[in-house]
This record gives sequence, structure tokens and C-alpha cells, in this order.
Amino acid sequence: MKQEIQNILKEIEEREQVTIIMAVESGSRAWGFASADSDYDVRFLYIRKLRDYLKLEGTRNVIEWQLDETLDINGWDLQKALRLLMKSNPAVIEWCASPIFYRQSHASQRFCQLAQDYFSPKKGMYHYYHMAKANQQALNGKEQVRVKSYFYVLRPVLAARWIMERKSAPPVPFQQLVADQLEPRLIPVVDQLIEMKSKEPETAVTGQIPQINQYIEEQLKEIERALEVMEEDGRQGYDELNRFFYESLGV
Repeated sequence: MKQEIQNILKEIEEREQVTIIMAVESGSRAWGFASADSDYDVRFLYIRKLRDYLKLEGTRNVIEWQLDETLDINGWDLQKALRLLMKSNPAVIEWCASPIFYRQSHASQRFCQLAQDYFSPKKGMYHYYHMAKANQQALNGKEQVRVKSYFYVLRPVLAARWIMERKSAPPVPFQQLVADQLEPRLIPVVDQLIEMKSKEPETAVTGQIPQINQYIEEQLKEIERALEVMEEDGRQGYDELNRFFYESLGV
């Protein structure tokens, strides 16, 4: 599958007349809790030729290439990604932390260094806190819930805790977050969920797990209290981002 994905990336470059500087896995396969039938969530960054950025009518800054049962592939223009990086966008920062790269370059290494430099702990914590709260709804009021629903709440909870303690961007692999942040008494329970999810389809369900539910509730309250007193981050300017963009265009 890796070779097939790399072949598709070459096809995108040829048809769209772009240069792909980075391509990564961004979904459950990168997180480390893929199901037996999980698809491949491929995300990439690309850059166009200078003249494309000078068109009066503008140029679309997203390439949506393939979405089916096996592959979900789309990418963002580097200019779009850098503007989002200025706002400490968690998505592009997570791409840089993915353990699975399909395409790397000198430009991607520089971009990922900038991602670390522009990471905002407070914005990152807010992002993961709201993600966990939103996904928590899937656990409420039901006797049976999807196994993946627990991961979609636990992962952002642990990521927010990582930021709260370390003031740095969290790792993407779920097991690394579990080892560093989860209470030891709960690790065997989560390990069982990971094993269950790896063997079952995406639609697999399980009964409510009271100790995990209680842990989630307690952690969300702690994260909320931490956010209330957390100081605003110092805002960085566009200078470094502009310099990198100009260099990438060769101007």
C-alpha cells in the first residue's frame, strides 16, 4: 500500500503541476489504533510554480484527490498551511509529528521546525479539550458504544494533559501518550480496547467502562481549570514564515 500511495502522489504532481514536499498518514493508523478495515488517511503539502500565485483569478489551495473505502487522500497548498501555522493550527502540527511519512524533503524538515516554533500551548489545549468534549457525546446515555469512541475522547484528553505538563506539542502515537499520561491502573483496560479494535471492524461496539468514563470526567474538569488560569501565548509574526515561503518559491 505504501508503494501505491507513493505512485498516487507522483500522479498528483504530474496532473496538478505541483511539487509535493511532504505526505503523511494522519488517522488511526498514525495514532496506533487502526481497525481491521481502517482506511488510509493521507495528507500532503504541496507548492505551485510562482506564476500560479500571481494569477488575478487566484488558484485553489486544496487538492481533494481520492476518497473511497481504502484511501482518503487530500492536500493543502504550502501558502495555506503557513497561514494556518501562524494560528498554531493543530492539524498541520500533528502532520509533522506523524510516525508514518510517505514523502519527506528538506522543505518539509524546515516546515516542521517552524511548526514547533509556532506551537501555542494554550491554543493546543483548547483544541484538544473541545475535541474531547465533542466526542464525549458519543459515550453518553447508551448501553453499547463504539470502541473507537473511547479512543476519540481519550486521545485528546491525554494530548491536552501532555501540553498542560510539558508546554509542547503532543506526540501522535496513542501508546506514547498512554505511557506518559494515563494512570497506570487504567493502562490494562486501554490495552484491551486497543487489541479489540485491531481485530474488529470500525463498527465494533463495547459496553460502558465506568472507570474510563470517570477518568474522562475528572480530567476534563482539571483541563478546564488549567485553561482558566493559563496565560496567553506570545504572538509570533509572519517574518520567518514569509522567509521560508520565498525560499521555497526560489525568490
